[in-house]
Amino acid sequence: MSRHMLTAPRKMIFDIVTESHDHPTASDIIDRLKEQGSSVAYATVYNSLRYLTEQGLIRELKLEKDASRYDSRTEDHQHIVCTSCGKVSEVMTASPKEWLRHIEEETGYTITEEQMLFKGVCAACRTSEA
Repeated sequence: MSRHMLTAPRKMIFDIVTESHDHPTASDIIDRLKEQGSSVAYATVYNSLRYLTEQGLIRELKLEKDASRYDSRTEDHQHIVCTSCGKVSEVMTASPKEWLRHIEEETGYTITEEQMLFKGVCAACRTSEA
Protein backbone atom coordinates (compact mmCIF):
# COMPACT_ATOMS: atom_id res chain seq x y z
CA MET A 1 0.00 0.00 0.00
CA SER A 2 2.84 2.41 0.86
CA ARG A 3 4.18 2.32 -2.70
CA HIS A 4 0.92 3.84 -3.96
CA MET A 5 0.37 7.49 -3.18
CA LEU A 6 -3.39 7.74 -2.96
CA THR A 7 -5.25 11.00 -3.34
CA ALA A 8 -7.72 11.77 -0.55
CA PRO A 9 -10.77 10.51 -2.52
CA ARG A 10 -8.95 7.31 -3.56
CA LYS A 11 -7.89 6.69 0.05
CA MET A 12 -11.48 7.18 1.30
CA ILE A 13 -12.83 4.82 -1.37
CA PHE A 14 -10.09 2.24 -0.68
CA ASP A 15 -10.91 2.41 3.04
CA ILE A 16 -14.64 1.86 2.39
CA VAL A 17 -13.95 -1.20 0.20
CA THR A 18 -11.48 -2.56 2.78
CA GLU A 19 -13.92 -2.10 5.69
CA SER A 20 -16.91 -3.54 3.77
CA HIS A 21 -17.60 -7.25 3.82
CA ASP A 22 -20.52 -7.11 1.40
CA HIS A 23 -18.56 -6.47 -1.81
CA PRO A 24 -20.07 -3.00 -2.43
CA THR A 25 -21.06 -1.60 -5.80
CA ALA A 26 -20.00 1.90 -6.88
CA SER A 27 -23.48 3.09 -5.86
CA ASP A 28 -23.04 1.54 -2.38
CA ILE A 29 -19.68 3.31 -2.06
CA ILE A 30 -21.22 6.67 -3.04
CA ASP A 31 -23.96 6.16 -0.40
CA ARG A 32 -21.35 5.32 2.27
CA LEU A 33 -19.29 8.39 1.37
CA LYS A 34 -22.44 10.53 1.81
CA GLU A 35 -23.10 8.88 5.19
CA GLN A 36 -19.59 9.93 6.22
CA GLY A 37 -20.37 13.50 5.15
CA SER A 38 -18.21 13.38 2.02
CA SER A 39 -19.50 14.44 -1.34
CA VAL A 40 -17.42 12.84 -4.07
CA ALA A 41 -18.49 13.16 -7.70
CA TYR A 42 -19.70 9.98 -9.42
CA ALA A 43 -16.92 10.27 -12.01
CA THR A 44 -14.30 10.52 -9.25
CA VAL A 45 -15.65 7.37 -7.59
CA TYR A 46 -15.66 5.40 -10.86
CA ASN A 47 -12.20 6.66 -11.85
CA SER A 48 -10.84 5.88 -8.38
CA LEU A 49 -12.27 2.36 -8.47
CA ARG A 50 -10.67 1.81 -11.90
CA TYR A 51 -7.33 3.11 -10.61
CA LEU A 52 -7.42 0.95 -7.44
CA THR A 53 -8.31 -2.11 -9.54
CA GLU A 54 -5.54 -1.44 -12.09
CA GLN A 55 -3.03 -1.03 -9.24
CA GLY A 56 -4.07 -4.41 -7.83
CA LEU A 57 -5.24 -2.90 -4.53
CA ILE A 58 -8.82 -4.16 -4.96
CA ARG A 59 -10.59 -6.62 -7.26
CA GLU A 60 -13.53 -5.85 -9.52
CA LEU A 61 -16.14 -8.61 -9.52
CA LYS A 62 -18.45 -8.90 -12.48
CA LEU A 63 -21.19 -11.18 -11.22
CA GLU A 64 -23.49 -11.77 -14.16
CA LYS A 65 -25.95 -8.96 -14.86
CA ASP A 66 -25.33 -7.15 -11.56
CA ALA A 67 -23.34 -3.94 -11.33
CA SER A 68 -19.64 -4.53 -10.69
CA ARG A 69 -18.79 -5.12 -7.06
CA TYR A 70 -15.48 -4.43 -5.37
CA ASP A 71 -13.46 -6.63 -3.05
CA SER A 72 -10.40 -5.74 -0.97
CA ARG A 73 -9.23 -9.36 -0.82
CA THR A 74 -6.85 -9.71 -3.73
CA GLU A 75 -5.65 -13.24 -2.98
CA ASP A 76 -7.22 -16.01 -5.07
CA HIS A 77 -10.72 -16.88 -3.99
CA GLN A 78 -14.13 -17.35 -5.54
CA HIS A 79 -17.61 -16.07 -4.77
CA ILE A 80 -21.03 -17.52 -4.07
CA VAL A 81 -24.28 -15.58 -4.50
CA CYS A 82 -27.56 -16.24 -2.73
CA THR A 83 -30.25 -16.56 -5.39
CA SER A 84 -32.84 -15.47 -2.81
CA CYS A 85 -31.43 -12.34 -1.10
CA GLY A 86 -28.48 -11.53 -3.41
CA LYS A 87 -25.82 -11.67 -0.67
CA VAL A 88 -22.30 -12.31 -2.00
CA SER A 89 -19.96 -14.44 0.12
CA GLU A 90 -16.37 -15.54 -0.35
CA VAL A 91 -15.26 -19.09 -1.08
CA MET A 92 -11.72 -19.65 0.15
CA THR A 93 -11.55 -23.35 -0.80
CA ALA A 94 -8.88 -23.76 -3.50
CA SER A 95 -9.80 -25.11 -6.92
CA PRO A 96 -8.63 -28.69 -7.47
CA LYS A 97 -5.24 -28.49 -9.23
CA GLU A 98 -6.00 -31.69 -11.16
CA TRP A 99 -9.14 -30.09 -12.59
CA LEU A 100 -7.21 -26.97 -13.64
CA ARG A 101 -4.55 -29.17 -15.29
CA HIS A 102 -7.29 -30.99 -17.26
CA ILE A 103 -8.71 -27.64 -18.44
CA GLU A 104 -5.23 -26.57 -19.60
CA GLU A 105 -4.76 -29.85 -21.47
CA GLU A 106 -8.19 -29.59 -23.08
CA THR A 107 -7.82 -25.98 -24.20
CA GLY A 108 -4.07 -25.52 -24.66
CA TYR A 109 -4.25 -22.48 -22.38
CA THR A 110 -2.06 -21.71 -19.39
CA ILE A 111 -4.47 -20.61 -16.66
CA THR A 112 -3.31 -17.38 -15.02
CA GLU A 113 -6.49 -16.39 -13.19
CA GLU A 114 -9.71 -18.08 -12.14
CA GLN A 115 -13.10 -16.48 -11.66
CA MET A 116 -15.82 -18.91 -10.74
CA LEU A 117 -19.26 -17.96 -9.50
CA PHE A 118 -21.28 -20.35 -7.39
CA LYS A 119 -24.98 -19.89 -6.70
CA GLY A 120 -27.23 -21.22 -4.01
CA VAL A 121 -29.50 -20.26 -1.13
CA CYS A 122 -27.75 -18.92 1.99
CA ALA A 123 -28.39 -20.36 5.45
CA ALA A 124 -30.40 -17.30 6.57
CA CYS A 125 -32.78 -17.56 3.59
CA ARG A 126 -33.13 -21.34 4.01
CA THR A 127 -34.01 -20.81 7.69
CA SER A 128 -36.59 -18.11 6.92
CA GLU A 129 -38.23 -20.29 4.24
CA ALA A 130 -38.61 -23.24 6.64
